[in-house]
Amino acid sequence: MTTLNLLRTPTLFSCSQTLRVTAFGDSLIYGYGDPVNGGWIEQLRRQWMATSPNHVLYNLGVRGDTVAQVNQRMEQEFLLRGELRNNRPDLMILSVGVNDSPRVGKRQGRNMTDSDRFTLEIINLLDKAQNLCPVIFVGMVPVDELKMPFLGCMYFNHEDQFRYKEVTKSACRLRDIPYLDVFDLWQGRGQDWINNHLSEDGLHPNSEGYNALFQDILHWQSQIQLEQLIYQPI
Repeated sequence: MTTLNLLRTPTLFSCSQTLRVTAFGDSLIYGYGDPVNGGWIEQLRRQWMATSPNHVLYNLGVRGDTVAQVNQRMEQEFLLRGELRNNRPDLMILSVGVNDSPRVGKRQGRNMTDSDRFTLEIINLLDKAQNLCPVIFVGMVPVDELKMPFLGCMYFNHEDQFRYKEVTKSACRLRDIPYLDVFDLWQGRGQDWINNHLSEDGLHPNSEGYNALFQDILHWQSQIQLEQLIYQPI
């Protein structure tokens, strides 16, 4: 059964139709770089609160997290969160991987996480998450390579970003996990558009970038189907 079929199952919802969602990942989940709206997860939370205030959306993004670090903290973190204490989420949003991709120390240095280790970690993360609840995955945004290195030592680049997101995308496809390929979507708009939607560090979206990402997610078919579920009677 696919994730979206699971989302259509009425037994996932309580009689009050409350949806309990967790969002795990790195700074793209946390919303770093957006002093106006606090990132796309915060925008989604505010939208849901205005229309269905009983829904719960926990932002569990941590700046700088790699896939291995999200793996280590995932289950314990949501078990400690209010309405989720001793319960499982109805849906998990994942967005992680960019911090595994940079070259460390120099442009041709080693990746932060080598590709074999990354593959094992992402498979473990997806399997662990999917055993808990339905999952959707939001991919990474492309960086501005001319602004590298980040923090003086991390060389993010499109070639490695593409490789790591393709590993993730393939692993999601094999598990019927909906995957939004933000990297390809933004690349299609051109580097000038990308640069105008990134912060000065060339890595994190700015407020306009997070708003664009939020709109991309709202128009994503998986999200559209989720919205229909949330607002329709059971």
